[in-house]
Amino acid sequence: MNDMNEYTPVSPAGPAPAADPAPTVGLAVGRGTGEEVAAVFTRVLGHLATRHERPVTLVRSPRVYHSYASLRPLAIEPGGAGVPEIRRLSAEDAAHYEEWLRARAAAGTRVVFRTAINAQSLYLVRQRLRAVKVDTLDADGARLLLVRDEAQGFYTGGNTHTPGHVSRTTEFSREITEQLLAYALRRAREEWPEGPARIVMAYKFHLLDGALDAWVRDFAAREGIEVGVFQPDTVNRNLVAHRPEDRTVLLAGNEWADIMHLVLLDRYGSGRQEDHCTRNVHLDPDVAGLVEYQTVHGSADDLEGRDLLNPVATLRAAAAIAERYVGCTGAEAAAEAALARLGSAGIRTPDQGGKHATTGVVDAFLGELGAHPPASAEEPARAGASAQTWAPVPAGAPVPVTATLAQALVPAPGQDRAPGLAR
Repeated sequence: MNDMNEYTPVSPAGPAPAADPAPTVGLAVGRGTGEEVAAVFTRVLGHLATRHERPVTLVRSPRVYHSYASLRPLAIEPGGAGVPEIRRLSAEDAAHYEEWLRARAAAGTRVVFRTAINAQSLYLVRQRLRAVKVDTLDADGARLLLVRDEAQGFYTGGNTHTPGHVSRTTEFSREITEQLLAYALRRAREEWPEGPARIVMAYKFHLLDGALDAWVRDFAAREGIEVGVFQPDTVNRNLVAHRPEDRTVLLAGNEWADIMHLVLLDRYGSGRQEDHCTRNVHLDPDVAGLVEYQTVHGSADDLEGRDLLNPVATLRAAAAIAERYVGCTGAEAAAEAALARLGSAGIRTPDQGGKHATTGVVDAFLGELGAHPPASAEEPARAGASAQTWAPVPAGAPVPVTATLAQALVPAPGQDRAPGLAR
């Protein structure tokens, strides 16, 4: 795979020793506001890496992937003439992204940040790489772990077209179901030393001739864990009527979890989707452990080029990746403290009732970080270090980053598109 825009910014202390190479972070960008989201992510990750004197290598996929809005004009061509082209481009995007993720995993990359791309392409990749989406929630003191099954079910599969009809075929398997259950159990034990109290599965199991019940019963008996399979509406009723049991794992089919994730975020005080980032974990053996961060919001094509996108989810993703994969200890706590101060000062984008542009919010965020340096950082510029790198950044002022970072990761629009990709 020929990756473009690969580089290693040099920390103020000099290049990383050869025996301790810079960690690699992947970046995949979609249409719509993808370039703007990528620019925010790049800027903040670069700032945090410099602030903590941690080198980092970013590798960007050489293709800009479609959003559904960028494909939609083809869907309204007379007589459905554009449908085969949508299918072709969706398949090409899926094949390219899957190959790129496999190449990144083979090269040792542990984490990728991806902006929103067309769901049809994305779910093909998730099916092939056996992905789950993971989030933790606090339901009034009851700890929940939500594991969304992205590897099988009604969001996956393929389409067969005949005149006036679309037939969609999806699959469930014992192997994948047990793999998902094993991951959910392992992840819960990592999250809670005492282990999970129970696993609740929200699936349309009554459409599968009892197969899912049989698979789950065997797993539960083998592992000695309570696993209950419920209809999604039953899970909804129980969540509304009763406080969930502490240390509950919700393993859910994506057709339910895609909708209810946002409801759970709102109900249990985790904020709006525009402010939230989440993680996808791939379970395919070839890419096992590769984590993909994303914002929960979509591509917001209507905001493209207007500098009005809410950047909060991207700021949080950059801080999480910086701390967990780049070694920027305390980055997440510092980011949350900075966001709290911005909220108190009313520095928000219009979707949150504010009057600030995306750039203004990011400027203020980095200014707040600059005003509260890490405990280990010295206020004055160190001898031999770049004074520009270490100078505190006032709110509203441009934030200096290394030229390598600014120039290599965010090329001019169109520069990194693969030859022949429709624009």
